[in-house]
Amino acid sequence: MPDCVSVDIDIDSPRSEVWQVISTPELYPRYFRGVGTCERTGTVGGRGARYRIRLSLCGAPAEHELRVLISRRDEQLVLDSEGDTAGSVSLQLTDAGPGRTQVRCIFFRPPGNPNDLREWVRDGLARVGRHLAGVPDQLPAERAPTALQIANTLVSAGIITAGRPDRLLRQLRAVSKWGATLAGGYTAAAASAPKELAVIDDEGPRWTFAELSHRADRLAGVLRTMGAGPDGKVAVLARNSGELVLTLLACGKLGADAVLFNTGLAEPQVLEGVERHGVRIVVADPEFTPLLTGLPSATAWLDTDRLGPLVDRAPDVRIDPPEVPGRLVVLTSGTTGEPKGARRPTPKGLSAAVALLSRIPLHARDRMLIAAPLFHTWGLSALQVGTPLRTTLVLQRRFDAEECLRAVARHRVNTMFVVPLMLQRMLALPADVREKYDTSSLRVVVSSGSALPGALVENFTEAFGDVLYNFYGSTEVSAAAVATPEDLRCAPTTAGYPPLGSRLAVLGPSGEPLPPGEVGWIHVGNDLLFDGYTDGSSRAVRHNLMDTGDRGYLDADGRLFVSGRADDMIISGGENVFPRPTEEALATLPGVLETAVLGVPDAEFGQRLVAYVVADPRAGLTEDSVREYLRHRVARFALPRDVVFAAALPRTQTGKVLKRLLLEEGWLTGERRAHA
Repeated sequence: MPDCVSVDIDIDSPRSEVWQVISTPELYPRYFRGVGTCERTGTVGGRGARYRIRLSLCGAPAEHELRVLISRRDEQLVLDSEGDTAGSVSLQLTDAGPGRTQVRCIFFRPPGNPNDLREWVRDGLARVGRHLAGVPDQLPAERAPTALQIANTLVSAGIITAGRPDRLLRQLRAVSKWGATLAGGYTAAAASAPKELAVIDDEGPRWTFAELSHRADRLAGVLRTMGAGPDGKVAVLARNSGELVLTLLACGKLGADAVLFNTGLAEPQVLEGVERHGVRIVVADPEFTPLLTGLPSATAWLDTDRLGPLVDRAPDVRIDPPEVPGRLVVLTSGTTGEPKGARRPTPKGLSAAVALLSRIPLHARDRMLIAAPLFHTWGLSALQVGTPLRTTLVLQRRFDAEECLRAVARHRVNTMFVVPLMLQRMLALPADVREKYDTSSLRVVVSSGSALPGALVENFTEAFGDVLYNFYGSTEVSAAAVATPEDLRCAPTTAGYPPLGSRLAVLGPSGEPLPPGEVGWIHVGNDLLFDGYTDGSSRAVRHNLMDTGDRGYLDADGRLFVSGRADDMIISGGENVFPRPTEEALATLPGVLETAVLGVPDAEFGQRLVAYVVADPRAGLTEDSVREYLRHRVARFALPRDVVFAAALPRTQTGKVLKRLLLEEGWLTGERRAHA
């Protein structure tokens, strides 16, 4: 092995522009394959700066500590690797002609094969050159999944088996008759696995698949006499329970649209939603009775506590498949305004299930705990994918971290669908409490609904093993990307890769595909794009790809990173700033339990960042200690000028922080505030 390896490459950009990238190691994952993360851990910029880099060039990811030995602007950067992995690299910049720069990269005590190392450097620096030159990336090709890909996915998940051919035939007939809907899935499950348990909730084991399908027929008959059907919508205002599943299944059998109301809505929002959607019947938990006293006389109301006796008394009826399947209407989270109804399309075949199963190894007959609310797209997606898998659903009306772990142990849960806040609540339990429950049955924990902080990924993996998957999607675009445990080991903050049947691109303001590493608008294409909002509006579509409303970039390995909502970005002192990197850095500060960062107007800089922190009182954090910690980990323009300590953060029912309420409620006037 030679003591040094050298490689030269010319880049068609001035030295000052090349230096901006070369001198910022945090950007290396965007250009160099195998670099998962590079995080600043010491002095900001220049000589003496320190970084932690995660590399997976020769096998499993490994962390290395780097420090900057030399930093001569526009001329040379020398990085030294400390510890057992000691080695260093020198990057020298010289003029190679008008507007051109030669980069000489010299590795001292290099790892691995010299030829592979040279090729890796050339590939990365060429990507830097394309970025600086504005060379667009290629749009992903429109390729529908092949029949073989679909079949292999369904076989791997155990949906298609070589078992009883008579049961398989009944299952296929049910799906052919009812379509790939909840009604089709549960009717098929009743045909192929009639005696298997379908639902466990707070009341215990409820019904087998055959019993659930039979009861749904009876309830569908009752709802039909009350006016439900293709022209009579049903609204559901209920927490996770067997009754909620039963109601959705009955609506599916009738072809009635089911509008899922968020349980956190206030009375005016509920009544406005009923009127706007033309709801004929409201099915609601009794705790929400005070919200329904003002219902119009033409709208009926059913208490979920009365569904059992009502179904028991109802006669058996024949329910034929509707000519047009009913839609599931999900309300948006309302984090940036009033909730809107979004019409979810009826899946074409098993495309929705195949997309998820291509990246997440769920399996038939799993026991699936859906901790996320079923009224939210994420919880509903879990229900929909669990249907063809014939999973036993485990449901709890309210999330409680210890009760969740107790359910995993008691029911030997295999898969769990959560939002990040739930993971935080589990980790906040004392270690001796967590250790009381045997969670070894868990193979898959899938998180979605809001950003998954890198520190949370690492802490949860340490506590529960390599079971965590990060799902990025939305009500509007369905499945966009999934990060597996392997992806998260390489890059804890990544959203991963698109699943089978989805296309992903990062576009510029005019719809042009951006160069690798450049932040732009995330667009997604698949067969499950929503059919528009119930107010008639929709999302912009370019190249058959729908705008998600998020900004982000692709790294050198093609993984997606979400920078934040498009309207989260601020311009402070001429710099484009996203809050998420600051939130990620704050999440690693011991004693910080929760945090949110957002922009506010500033007379001097135009806008500035404000950090809201929920802290453990025992940590003794102060405004100065928080700012000092961040000073070594984020750029100057990303350093919050205000730090506000709060007892809690306002959140939606699915754990998203309602940042707009932080300002509307005047949190900046709090007693504990620091201002630079």
